[in-house]
Amino acid sequence: MHCPYCRHPDSRVLDSRVAEDGSSIRRRRECKECARRFTTLEATQLVVLKRSGVVEPFSREKVIGGVRKACKGRPVSEADLAKLGQQVEETIRACGQAEVPAEQVGVAILGPLKSLDPVAYLRFASVYKNYACLDDFETEIQRLRDTVAAVPPRAQSSAEHLF
Repeated sequence: MHCPYCRHPDSRVLDSRVAEDGSSIRRRRECKECARRFTTLEATQLVVLKRSGVVEPFSREKVIGGVRKACKGRPVSEADLAKLGQQVEETIRACGQAEVPAEQVGVAILGPLKSLDPVAYLRFASVYKNYACLDDFETEIQRLRDTVAAVPPRAQSSAEHLF
């Protein structure tokens, strides 16, 4: 770790603590050259392997942006989108891999989105699953209806108006 003051490449760790979210470590360091102290934050980087072979860092904002497009004109708040983004990231991190395929991110989005808004789910799924014809939409709509039918009557009344 280079010292931010003198750029010396060596420092000594004085203290290490888990950061507030538990996914990173905060370290207090001292430069061996100038003896100044500084803090570093170390976190594991989660990367996504795209179909093209390109590897890019996972971005919760990118997930939220894609879902926001599917939710356009729907009664979904920014807080709902933020919660969904957090759920997706937690699901991806829970798999225990540092590099995840883009398809796995898409699957992690579909579950919470189906619960959040079935119409937005259908929009997102039509792009993600690459629907080719009306039959693909009809099949997915029937699956959604079957899911709603399996929900207890009290919870069903709020979801029925969506179809």
